[in-house]
Amino acid sequence: MSGSAARLIHLDVRDFRNLARVELAPPAEGIVVVGENGQGKTNLLEAIHYLQLLRSSRGARDQDLVRFGAEAFHIGATVDTDGRHEIGVGFERATKRKRAKIDGSIPERLSDALGALPSVMFSPDDVELVTGSPNLRRRFLDVMLALTNRGYLAALQHYRAALLRRNAALRDAARGAGSGRNASASVAVWEAPLARYGALLWTERRAWVVSMEDRLESLCHEIGETGNVRARYASTLTATNDPAAAIARALEEKRPSDLRRGLTHAGPHRDDLVLTLDGRELRVFGSAGQQRTTAIALRMLEAATLSERAGRAPLLLLDDPFAELDTRRAKRILEWLSREGRSQTVMAVPRESEIPSELTSLERMRVTAGAVARFSTA
Repeated sequence: MSGSAARLIHLDVRDFRNLARVELAPPAEGIVVVGENGQGKTNLLEAIHYLQLLRSSRGARDQDLVRFGAEAFHIGATVDTDGRHEIGVGFERATKRKRAKIDGSIPERLSDALGALPSVMFSPDDVELVTGSPNLRRRFLDVMLALTNRGYLAALQHYRAALLRRNAALRDAARGAGSGRNASASVAVWEAPLARYGALLWTERRAWVVSMEDRLESLCHEIGETGNVRARYASTLTATNDPAAAIARALEEKRPSDLRRGLTHAGPHRDDLVLTLDGRELRVFGSAGQQRTTAIALRMLEAATLSERAGRAPLLLLDDPFAELDTRRAKRILEWLSREGRSQTVMAVPRESEIPSELTSLERMRVTAGAVARFSTA
């Protein structure tokens, strides 16, 4: 990673999941949080990561993040990114209202606060990036690219809005609302924005995959995979110099069947990041260790992308990162972490004995029933 490193200077969490009140001032190198399952260590990492995504990294609704019996949650932080900044974000259960503040000011749009604290979260659940549905891999690409490219974020928002409206028009047509010609016209009106904004999504996703394919294979080898891991952007479109025109044609060609089925079947929202091992699809033929290795390598590429495009290394959030990995692969990952030593690291493990020797110098905290305290060896 190049440049300086993002740093969390002070954290104040209130009523987030089971964390009633947590205040931390992590050292520049980071901390290790020790806690049995269900005590709140993953919730703490999720709260920190919320300052990047403004949503749960585990896909939970905001109202489900509010601690039981509380009316709202709030996460505040002092950070050092391109300078010292104050960040705050909160959500009220009753009004379902979410607000963010950066240095005391409310951004014009909530999305303007995205990426306020650059971070990457490594979790055992990341294996689903390899084994799960295409939607998870598209989300991986979309989140990373939106955080590093405001044009991509705007195109993604416009594309999703147009897709929502075209699908609504298709459902109306499937229910028999309006004549055939009128129904077709009400669907077609959304195809121009889908083509325009979808072209940017397709171009940026494909470019990232092409630029990172060799690095993915290299990282997998570095971790311990002997086979050849490759990535390919699988699209409804073939490579073209005019993706907007290609998307428009595909939407028009699919319109009759879309009208019958009530859903849009062409466009970047149907694409996938296909991962292979020695030419065979990794999600089907890979072992658990191979799938886990590739998922970790994808997170490493995410960290590299954030660092290279933002000019600063992101905070690394490690949630029991070596679960289900053999000792050899875990050691290789730790070697990578040591080389990326500029990054502040917050690591969560269930037991003190599971702190790797390479990270024993980090300050330790213990989490019990949502309360975080300095670690005691007594």
